[in-house]
Amino acid sequence: MNKLNNLIGFIGIGIMGKPMARNLIKAGYKLIIYDINIGLLEELKKDGASIASSILEIGSKCSTIITMLPNSPESKEVILGEKGLIRTAKKNTLIIDMSSIDPIVSIEMGKKLSAKSIDFLDAPVSGGENGAINGTLAIMVGGKKEVFNRAIPLFKIMGSSHILVGKIGAGNFAKLSNQIIVAVNIAAVSEALILAKKAGLPLISLCNAIKGGLAGSKVLDSKAPMMIDKNFTPGFKIKLHKKDMQNVLNAGSSLNIPLPLSAQLLEILKSLTSSGNGELDHSGIVKFYENISGVKIM
Repeated sequence: MNKLNNLIGFIGIGIMGKPMARNLIKAGYKLIIYDINIGLLEELKKDGASIASSILEIGSKCSTIITMLPNSPESKEVILGEKGLIRTAKKNTLIIDMSSIDPIVSIEMGKKLSAKSIDFLDAPVSGGENGAINGTLAIMVGGKKEVFNRAIPLFKIMGSSHILVGKIGAGNFAKLSNQIIVAVNIAAVSEALILAKKAGLPLISLCNAIKGGLAGSKVLDSKAPMMIDKNFTPGFKIKLHKKDMQNVLNAGSSLNIPLPLSAQLLEILKSLTSSGNGELDHSGIVKFYENISGVKIM
């Protein structure tokens, strides 16, 4: 992929999209960007990006387009809507939706784009804001192998791993599987810390004692210190994890399988969001356990 001759479109300059786009600019790619938040666009303009007047403009000018949006309705509107990319994108354009959305929607978008001879990948990520900033995201991809190969140079800049999991939709099924494991792990760490606190154990010593065994995990290493320090500055917000877990349940329903732990975690995340904690990092799940137990971590 020629960095100088190919203009990359990037739609969605939020917590994740902004550092991802910035890393592409730093690597020498020419970007044209769009977001409904004009202030975010101006920040990347200083880094060398061009600002598009509309989604239609990006569709008409770019052979490769990345979207990083909040949820399924936004992805569907940007890609398939009346003013969406499908209206102006040329044949053989590559659209990479890196949003975490319902995989059934990814499959629908892929079919409609394919009918217009537009290539598509669903490529959600894991790693939070720090991973986006450091270019160490884990990228889970669904699509055709030859289309995936076109995107590898970009994936190498934005992430430390990029795995083709299967056909379109597989990327988001993989991301939902990831989100189940992360949510359940955070809840387990929260519950364990509440137990240890009530028993009078020093929590830092507890974490050091168990992290070398089977209980050790990236969640324990990264989220337990945040819980102990009451530092809930978001790397990934509770309200976004709630969205993902709702998509998990939707996917489970479409496949007619029970997901009891996921259902319980969704209710926990709903409770936290309705009580005003939706903007906190998902390590804030510990607040639910504090509330029901009457035990404060610190």
